[in-house]
This record gives sequence, C-alpha cells and structure tokens, in this order.
Amino acid sequence: MNANRKYDIAIVGGGLAGLSLSILLIRKNYRVCLFEKETYPFHKVCGEYISMESWDFLVSLGLPLGNWRLPKIHRLYITAPNGESITESLPLGGFGISRYKLDAAMAAIAKKEGVEIFENSKVNNIHFEGGNHQIETSDGLFTASVACACYGKKANLDVKWKRLFLKHNDRNYVGIKYHVRAQLPDDQIALHNFPGGYCGISKIEDGRYCLCYLTTSENLKKNRQSIPEMEEKILKQNPMLRKLLDDLVVLNDEPVTIAQISFAKKTQIENHVLCIGDAAGMITPLCGNGMSIALHASKIAAESISAFLNNQITRHEMEKTYQKNWNRQFSSRLKTGRIIQRFFGNPFWSTLLIRIMKPFPFMVRALIRQTHGEKF
Repeated sequence: MNANRKYDIAIVGGGLAGLSLSILLIRKNYRVCLFEKETYPFHKVCGEYISMESWDFLVSLGLPLGNWRLPKIHRLYITAPNGESITESLPLGGFGISRYKLDAAMAAIAKKEGVEIFENSKVNNIHFEGGNHQIETSDGLFTASVACACYGKKANLDVKWKRLFLKHNDRNYVGIKYHVRAQLPDDQIALHNFPGGYCGISKIEDGRYCLCYLTTSENLKKNRQSIPEMEEKILKQNPMLRKLLDDLVVLNDEPVTIAQISFAKKTQIENHVLCIGDAAGMITPLCGNGMSIALHASKIAAESISAFLNNQITRHEMEKTYQKNWNRQFSSRLKTGRIIQRFFGNPFWSTLLIRIMKPFPFMVRALIRQTHGEKF
C-alpha cells in the first residue's frame, strides 16, 4: 500500500455530516480523506431549513453565517389537503440556506485546513481486516484506521453490507426540490399536505425560496412517472398549494429528485464503520431537523474517534460509546417523527390533527420540541 494512501480517518460522503466531521478531525491533527461522488458545488434534495440549534456550531467551523444575511424563520404554517390551516411560532426558530452554497463553503474550509477531498469518486466497498479498513474506490485502494459512512439516505454500500433496514417493507418515498421566486413571508416555513405527501417551502439566500416535497412512489406511478402531471392532479388538490404552485416562478430547468427514501430504523455501526447523518437514521422531513442531526452527530462521532486514535479507548468502546450517545440524542426524535408522519399526507388524519391542535397552540410547540434538541 502506497504510504500516501494511508489515513487515520476515511469518510464516505461529502454532505453536512461528512464535511463537518472532516473539519473537526483535521483540527485534531489527524490525516483525513473524504470521498464524494459529485463535484462541488451541486444541488441536493433538501428542505434547506436549519434549526438555530446548529448556528453556533457552523460558525465554529468557520462559516460566516452572520455576513450572508440569511433569512431567519420564526413561524410555521401548516395546511391540510382541504386547505384548513394552523399557524404557530417556532420555539427555537431556524434559518434558510441552500445546500449548493452551504456544502461548497464547508468543502472549501475542509480543503483549506488539509482534508484531502476526492471529488467525483465512488466508493465501491469497504473491508475491515487486520485492524484497518480497506476502501475500494474509483480512484484506487485506500486504507484507514477508522472509516465513516456519511453518504446519506441509501447507497450501494448498504446493499453490499445487506443492511437490515433494506428488508423492511415500508413505503418508498420520492423527494423533489425546486428553487423558486414567490411572494411569501420571509420568516415563515409552510408545510402543505396533499394525498400521499406534503410540500414544504421557505426562504433561502438571494431572495429565493426552496420548495421541496415528499410523496409516495405510488403517486408518481399513478401519473405515468410524470412529475408535472402528478403535481397537477395530486398536489393541487390542496387549494393553498394550488395557489402557491400557480403563482410561483421556477428558477431551475429541472427539479432535483431522489427516489427510494426509507424511514426504517437503521444501525449506527456496520462492519466496524461508523454511520453518521442519514446513513445512521433519517428523521422525517416534516420535522425540519435532519441537517442539525447530521451536524450534531458528526461532533459526537469526532469525540469517540479522537479518544480511540489517542489510545484512550478500544475500537469496541469507540463504537459502543458513539452508538450510545447517538441514541441518547436522536432515537426519540426519529421515533416521534415516524409517528407524526402517519398523520401527514393522509387527508383524514392530517385534517383531524390540525382541527385538534388549532385551539391548543402549546400542543404544536410541544411536538416541535420533541423533534429538536438544544444548541451544541
């Protein structure tokens, strides 16, 4: 093995979890490499709303959030498929920023600090043998003491490892995102229900809005795999969503899409690889907290990895400590998200939920708190 291809940590996936982890670890003077199948900057399917619990952490990584004049979001507006609605304040609030801008800025920081990022690089397999990980990539073979899976919702490695969540017969979902111009409040995130899904919209940088929706693969099949036809026949059954879609201006030529999304429970360790971010467990998008979980999980992982590489704990202890801390912080949030998801996208239950909660705003705030954490 070429000495130039030996690392302390190898990270698969250059999203928020992978990039933040790489920055944290390079600052501890470890040798870090990161593999990203795309080339920065690029768009991702994402609601592009981040809870304020992550603000200080992102600033500590070197992001000049205060200089970017990002929209601050303090209100939540929810509609049922029949148009009934409820508005409530967000206990902690959040801010909007595109993944196109955020990920590229974090990648630039990581590169500047010494992380070796291999873009347009696909990881085909990871083997653990002799106390090290062998990483097979389109750029050749690499070795690392610690390997981390930060690749997102589903990847070829999940299939190779035969991860248990793939055996669940949960519904498969499709995610679709646009950047748009719209006449909407700057400080509001809206969540519009429709049969078989829900659509979120909130402001990001440069006067644009991110419109992102989740729906079942069945909805797309029923409309001949046509996104415009599905939007016309299904999304627009919600009168508020119909008005929104008819009035906005789409800025990108084609939507960004992702398929085969699963919210089944996942494991945080696979073949001695630490899974972080969506690879460890995906919170339902309606909770608006997936990005904060990915960022916070990277901090938790960095602490365990550093203790192992400093010979303070064994590999087994590193894995157990990370898994324990991950579950303590996030497992109840993901469980709450799965429960709430059962109501959303169902015309009867989402309408009933809104009618029940409308006279009791504290119930809405309580549900939001159940899916969010504290500043870290």
